[in-house]
Amino acid sequence: MKILVLSDTHGLLRPGVREMLGDCDAVIHCGDYHTQKIIDEIRTSVSADTQIFLVRGNNDGSWAASLPEHLEFVLGNVKFCAVHDKADLPEEPGDCRVLLYGHSHRYTEEWRDGRLWLNPGSCGRRRFRLDITMAVLYLENEKISVERMDISDEKGSDIIRKDAIGSAPMDLPSDLCRMVRNIMKRMDKGHKVDRISRELGVG
Repeated sequence: MKILVLSDTHGLLRPGVREMLGDCDAVIHCGDYHTQKIIDEIRTSVSADTQIFLVRGNNDGSWAASLPEHLEFVLGNVKFCAVHDKADLPEEPGDCRVLLYGHSHRYTEEWRDGRLWLNPGSCGRRRFRLDITMAVLYLENEKISVERMDISDEKGSDIIRKDAIGSAPMDLPSDLCRMVRNIMKRMDKGHKVDRISRELGVG
């Protein structure tokens, strides 16, 4: 299961983020959409069977009154808890294994007591010169892995993975990033190199 986690879009859903939304099983947004338009764009960007989980942020006005401030749900037999501000997470997480929050615009990933505490950062308008980021969670047989995604430019046309040693992302063109994602997706499914080459017309 592939889950996109984003937060603090503040009125801007970048093209690269919309592209990622079209290829996931679930999407979780930790608040501060700024307008209903962002939620509408998320819903029209995902597949019909994609699950969507939304919580309200401190900058979401009366239009967002129906959104919860605290949300608990289960995906792939793993219990999640999502809020906007980390201060609103429960002191006793109970059986929640993934605790998600936003608000600070700063990417944070921490494992404690077998639980993941994750802030995907902001993938909307850049603030405080912080990186523009989101996260992808992968669930398989109740095992959780996390991938930080960096948006490489202000226009948001390119999303690339943070490299293994955590250095700054390389500036790769969007078509190359898309090709790499397609190759990795097929490799994850167990496809052989020659089949991938034929399907993608490379090599």
